[in-house]
Amino acid sequence: MQNGKATTEKKTFSRETSVSIDIQSDPAIIWKLLTTAQEYPRWNPTVISIYGEIAKGNKIKLKSALDPKRVFKLQVKEMDDGKKLVWGDGMGTRVYALNGNGRGITNFAVSEKIGGLMFPLFASQIPSFDSSFEQFALALKKEAESIQSLSK
Repeated sequence: MQNGKATTEKKTFSRETSVSIDIQSDPAIIWKLLTTAQEYPRWNPTVISIYGEIAKGNKIKLKSALDPKRVFKLQVKEMDDGKKLVWGDGMGTRVYALNGNGRGITNFAVSEKIGGLMFPLFASQIPSFDSSFEQFALALKKEAESIQSLSK
């Protein structure tokens, strides 16, 4: 995973897209951005809306700029406070990971694996996530670094 550049690995029954970026911000700031659903549309151009509370076991409804007519019904599967957030549905799982270096830089990584036995039948109809993941990572970096600079 290049810093800010998405990569996608395609297989017969799945596809996985990943991106990572270094952010000059405390992990707590980034975590708050990732777990405050109603704020996503304000800073993230890839999300139209998220309804529900991002908390382990909860269900959320997400509208993506990639497919604005569709509402993704997702389950928050895992939350390791300040480090890892996982959500998904029957078709895919998205993992957000934060790794602070203790010197003011946090590496943020996101990956999403989609697939299943029926995946080859509709894989060609699913748009590439690369550009969307890159936009998301850059928007998160910009917002977190802006908040960090105001807190100094």
